[in-house]
Amino acid sequence: MSEDASVKTGDSVPVLEFQDVSKVYKTGDCEVYGLNSVSASFFPGELTALVGPSGSGKSTMQHLGAGFDKATSGTILLMGSDIGAYTEKTLARLRNQHIGFIFQSFNLIPVMTVLENVVYPATVYGAPYRFEGTPKERALFLLDRVGIASHAGKRPHQLSGGQRQRVAIARALMNNPDLIFADEPTANLDHEVGSEILGLLTSLNKEMKTTVLFSTHDPAVMACARRVISLKDGRLVEDRS
Repeated sequence: MSEDASVKTGDSVPVLEFQDVSKVYKTGDCEVYGLNSVSASFFPGELTALVGPSGSGKSTMQHLGAGFDKATSGTILLMGSDIGAYTEKTLARLRNQHIGFIFQSFNLIPVMTVLENVVYPATVYGAPYRFEGTPKERALFLLDRVGIASHAGKRPHQLSGGQRQRVAIARALMNNPDLIFADEPTANLDHEVGSEILGLLTSLNKEMKTTVLFSTHDPAVMACARRVISLKDGRLVEDRS
C-alpha cells in the first residue's frame, strides 16, 4: 500500500476483518494467548460489543485491529486491505484518517480548549480532509451535535466527566472515520450520565453509519449493541446478533 494510507471502500467490504488471528505473548518459557484463532468481520454501520472477563482478549482485539500491535499469525484487513505489512508511518496515517478512539479516561489534552481538542486530529496531516468545510466548521458542527457547543472555549478541567466524554466522542468523529474503537466508554461515569453517553453513541452510529466496536463489562452497553461477541481466554466463544 502507498504511504497515503488509502484503503478500499464499498458497503460489501467489511470495515474490519480478522482471519484466523492469534496473538501470543511470551514470558520466559511460557506462552500466553492474547487471541487464539479468532475470525470475525465487521461491516459498515455495525454496533458491536466485545465482552468477556479481564484477560479475555477484548483489548488485544482492539489493539490489533488498530495496528498498535502485530498479530503472531493470521490476517487483519481494514476495508479489504491487509494491514500486516504496513510501515509504522502508514499505520499512523491510517489511524488518523480512518479510525476514531474513545477512551474511558477521555484522554483530552489539558492545555487545549474543547474546540482545539476536537480540531486536533485534522491538524496532524492536514488537507485533503475526509469531511466538507474547514476543520473549525466540522468541529463546531460535531460539538453542537453532541450537545456541548456552548463549552467550546473551556478547557477539560472545567467540564464534568460526562461533558468530557462528549468532547471525546466529537474528537473521535472529527476526521469522519470508518471505524471507532470505544474502550469502556461509560466505565468512569455514573449510571445516569453513562446512559446519556450510550444513547448519544447509538444515535450517532445510526446517523453517521460509522462502525463502532465497544469493549465493555456494562450490561446496558451489551443491551444496546446490535451484535455481541463474547471472548474467553483469547477465544471467540459466542457471536450473536
